[in-house]
Parts: sequence; C-alpha cells; structure tokens
Amino acid sequence: MLLSVFLALFLPCAGMSAVFLVYICLLWYAASTNSTNQEFRLAEKPASHKGLSAAELEKLPKMTGKDLVMGNECAVCLDNIEDDHEARLVPGCNHGFHIQCADTWLSKNSVCPVCRGKLEPQFFESSEASPC
Repeated sequence: MLLSVFLALFLPCAGMSAVFLVYICLLWYAASTNSTNQEFRLAEKPASHKGLSAAELEKLPKMTGKDLVMGNECAVCLDNIEDDHEARLVPGCNHGFHIQCADTWLSKNSVCPVCRGKLEPQFFESSEASPC
C-alpha cells in the first residue's frame, strides 16, 4: 500500500520534471542556434542592395508618357502615366514609371520594380563611350 501511494505521487512528478528539463534544453539549443545563424546571415548580407545615387538617376532616360512602349501604368504607384507626364525608362528592360516614383524606388533599390532586373554599371557609363 505504501509503495503504491509512493509510486502514484512520485512518478507523475518525475515525469513532469523530465519533460520540463527537455523543454528547457530545447529552448536553450534553439536560442543559441538562432543567434549564431543570425550573426552569420548578417555577415553574409551583400552591400549591393543599396540604391542609385542622384547622379546615376540623372543618367537614366526620361521621356513623356506617350513615348512609352511597354504600357503606361506605373507599377510603383499603380496609376496611369498620362501622355504629357514625364516618365523615366529603366534601361535593359524598358519599363517606364513616373519620374518621382522611379527616383524614389531606385534611390533605395537598384532593380526594376516590375521584373527585378538589376541595373548594371554599364548603364551609367559616360555617353562618350557609347557609339550613339
């Protein structure tokens, strides 16, 4: 009788203690692994995700909305580019946007907002180097 009372009280306490210890160990392991991975990811992050400078933005082509060939909807603000509004053309993919929208986007990101095509440094070389 005394043994059965002892087992009835001791086994649940021992089992819950074991579960609690395993839980604490898993939390500790997850926290140490996460901080190590986060430090590693921060060290790996490339610095190439910065946007374009004002000088580089000025070298991109400007035109009016009526001259756009790939459509007249600005993918940044989702508004139509009117025929008399100025637009900026992204070289390479020829997607067009309002000047303000394109400059805001490209000052933070060096990729096209539509196709995510990277703006390569050759687009910003001086016009003397190009035959046109």
